[in-house]
Amino acid sequence: MNRRRINMFLEFLVIGVVMGVIEDLIAVKVSTGASLTIDVLLIVTVVAIPFAAFSELVVDRADFQFVPED
Repeated sequence: MNRRRINMFLEFLVIGVVMGVIEDLIAVKVSTGASLTIDVLLIVTVVAIPFAAFSELVVDRADFQFVPED
């Protein structure tokens, strides 16, 4: 991987983690009504990181993108 691809991967990984954490915090609050503490934030972050990495490494690869043929 070249430097540009690594930078792009890290940018999207950070965005994926942030969006995943926000989404999971909303889901925890709505579904359980639990108060959002540091412990909950840490657990949600630990859960969001692998899913964001998986998404970036597998799902968002250029050779998996759908390109319609004319």
